[in-house]
Amino acid sequence: MSPSSSSAASGRGRISAATTPLQADARACLAQRPALPLPGGGATLERWRALAGIAADDLCVVKVMEAHYDALAVLAELDAEPPPVDQLFAVWAAEPPDARVQFVAQDGAEGRLDGIKAWCSGADLVDAALVTAHEGDARVLVRVALRQPGVERLRGGWHAIGMGRVHSGRVAFDGARATRVGAPGAYLARPGFWHGGAGIAACWFGAAAAIAERLRTHPRIATDAHAAAHLGAIDIALSAAAAMLRETAMLIDTAPAAPHTAAVIRVRSLLERVATEVVDRVGRALGPGPLCEDLDHARRCADLTTFIRQSHAERDWTALGEAVSRQEAAWTL
Repeated sequence: MSPSSSSAASGRGRISAATTPLQADARACLAQRPALPLPGGGATLERWRALAGIAADDLCVVKVMEAHYDALAVLAELDAEPPPVDQLFAVWAAEPPDARVQFVAQDGAEGRLDGIKAWCSGADLVDAALVTAHEGDARVLVRVALRQPGVERLRGGWHAIGMGRVHSGRVAFDGARATRVGAPGAYLARPGFWHGGAGIAACWFGAAAAIAERLRTHPRIATDAHAAAHLGAIDIALSAAAAMLRETAMLIDTAPAAPHTAAVIRVRSLLERVATEVVDRVGRALGPGPLCEDLDHARRCADLTTFIRQSHAERDWTALGEAVSRQEAAWTL
């Protein structure tokens, strides 16, 4: 059996550059916007507006690009070398109990990576990734090029409909060359970990606004009071979400050394609920027609429904409630 047929039989595949429309779109976005303002640098809102604009056009493209821009922010915050301007990076930091990778240093910060990593978004689209790993008892971040021996995508485990164009399955590492980035624990300890999480909410906002636009411009608004009422409720929700995003961006820029954990959980949780409401209300107002006859709209609704499940839902609400209970005054004007 040849090596290639052996890989196919085992459900593994060497990672090579994908030649798909999504890959082309992501590369075009990279060429147009090689970088965004860094979170906490005084232009956080500008960063989030850019992400929202990409998301309004294509959620799968923003899934790839938000991770790339987050990788740039991580490397900058940890005083590490930025990637070449023509390379796409991902950030793979999920740590389910059944998927663990181990880093063994062999020459200073250089070493080998072994194990299986889960939730590897864009593995067939990007050039390299920042990957959380374990080095002894410590948790570290490593930088690994994907098109090298010892890096294989595990096939057959990704069946998503929403966000289906961004393969986010598992990748196996077997002695892959990797470089430690920053000190052990630095990836999670830095304030930017939370700032980056708020950027996801901006992506959800952009897609939700694009879905709502389908209703806002529909002629039914002029003749159907129920459709107009749904649009009014959507306006209330999106306007509140936009205000909270602006406020959170200002908080981060005013005190960039603070993580603003509660504010980030709050804005992510609000946007998750708003996105759910927008998809539901537009569907109620317009019926099945747009979902069946408008490919872009149907894809956007399916993608957003899957994307917002990146929220930690009740676990985040619990953490927020516990934080609020410790404050002397929670709600003031």
